[in-house]
Amino acid sequence: MSRSRLGDRLLHGYTWLIIIWLSSPIAVMILFGFNDKQSKSNTSWQGFTLKWYAQLFEISDLTVALRNSLLIAVISTVVTVVIGTMLGLALGRHRFRGKGTTNFLVFAAISTPELVMGASLLSLFVSGNVPRATATIIISHVLFSLAFVVVTVRARIVTLDPSLEEAARDLGATAWGTFRQVTLPSIMPGVMAGAMLSFALSIDDYVVTSFVNGSTVTFPLWIVGAVKTGIPAQVNVMGTLIFGIGVVIAVVNAVAVRRRT
Repeated sequence: MSRSRLGDRLLHGYTWLIIIWLSSPIAVMILFGFNDKQSKSNTSWQGFTLKWYAQLFEISDLTVALRNSLLIAVISTVVTVVIGTMLGLALGRHRFRGKGTTNFLVFAAISTPELVMGASLLSLFVSGNVPRATATIIISHVLFSLAFVVVTVRARIVTLDPSLEEAARDLGATAWGTFRQVTLPSIMPGVMAGAMLSFALSIDDYVVTSFVNGSTVTFPLWIVGAVKTGIPAQVNVMGTLIFGIGVVIAVVNAVAVRRRT
């Protein structure tokens, strides 16, 4: 066997090991959503059952926490996508004073540890006498998700051929018409990728949320609080459904992008 073939096989094997390693926690979560547990603990397999799917919303506090997380994630994603798309367009297409500083702040927001960001946001809200509640969680999630949307949209707009927009304007399209019919469809894959990333970052955030939540309990906060008494199987079921919906959205987006190209 040649060295190149041996190297290819080793690389192929390492790739599958990494995939298995990364997907094993998800597989365990899905599996234990079917566990017929007889106690509060859900750490050992005791049989197969579908009853937890039928009893998904029986724990009222857990249902409220999930609803809070979904509401916060949806609102923060919409706000982040709108602001992030405009900022990404500005950074990718235009020159203006302070552009270098803005780029630096965007990447600084990505690299800032969540602990530091959570503590700084808490200090901001306390010093401004802002009561911590759902609104402060949404503001915080927009702030730490915004940079990711900006980066994805900016990367897409840089690859966009400016002659397409120029041709639309030459044919009589207004600035808004050019953006709506040419620019936005062209950058939509980047916008959708930023939206999905923003939603994922928001719905599973624990560190920043724990600083600014006040009395509002989100899905991750509820899970951490339930560890002492035992995490119910409904948590696994909810996590499985969220993961499944995410996979479906990603597949639909990938198919739509492929059809456009």
